[in-house]
Amino acid sequence: MKKLFKLVCPPVLILAGKKAQSLFLKPNSLRYYRPANEDSQELDVYWTDQMANQLEEWGRGHTWNEIECLLVNCSGKVLDIACGTGVNILEMLRFNNLDIYGFDISDFLIKRAIGKGIDPSKLKVADATKTDYLDNEFDFSYSIGSLEHFTEEGIDLFLKEASRYTSKASFHMIPVSESTKDEGWMRTNQSFHNNSVEWWLAKYKKHFREVHVINSAWKDPGLSVGKWFICNK
Repeated sequence: MKKLFKLVCPPVLILAGKKAQSLFLKPNSLRYYRPANEDSQELDVYWTDQMANQLEEWGRGHTWNEIECLLVNCSGKVLDIACGTGVNILEMLRFNNLDIYGFDISDFLIKRAIGKGIDPSKLKVADATKTDYLDNEFDFSYSIGSLEHFTEEGIDLFLKEASRYTSKASFHMIPVSESTKDEGWMRTNQSFHNNSVEWWLAKYKKHFREVHVINSAWKDPGLSVGKWFICNK
């Protein structure tokens, strides 16, 4: 029957039907739906000018200020995980007590960061789930709006790596569900996990001795609020 339907129904109508079906998964908020494959991370977007331009402004006025507050009285070697175009690194170069490095999976974004004048020796292209940094190479590390885009397996590997190459503390800002429920794998312009603080704490505590949660000013009204997870070794 399905084969017969495909033969007599134009492809455009089949596609429209699939899109309509996905919308009904979130009837109160039509811009959100679950992708077909929850076991893979969407990466192509990180090689586009649109995403690069978005990353130039995304954390201004909230998360970038917040990581500065967390690190201003610290000193040592710092790693920006999934640093994007490096705008946040540039902001913190004025802190003489910090030696800041960064990496991203996208060579396209790293080239933009180098184009801004960041020392190329401080940047590299790498996968957050498997890096070649040395054990305890960095005093501190941080990520902003990155970890939630990984699969569950990827989250575990990401945090295992962060714990391995960080000697003191690792800071991570992610969205958690405003409803406080585990809403699972969703999509806006990117796929991401939208789950409770408790769901995330279980992930962090597997790799860090002590984890504290504080509020971020970032939010996506009706869906998510930002939280910083302060992870001590």
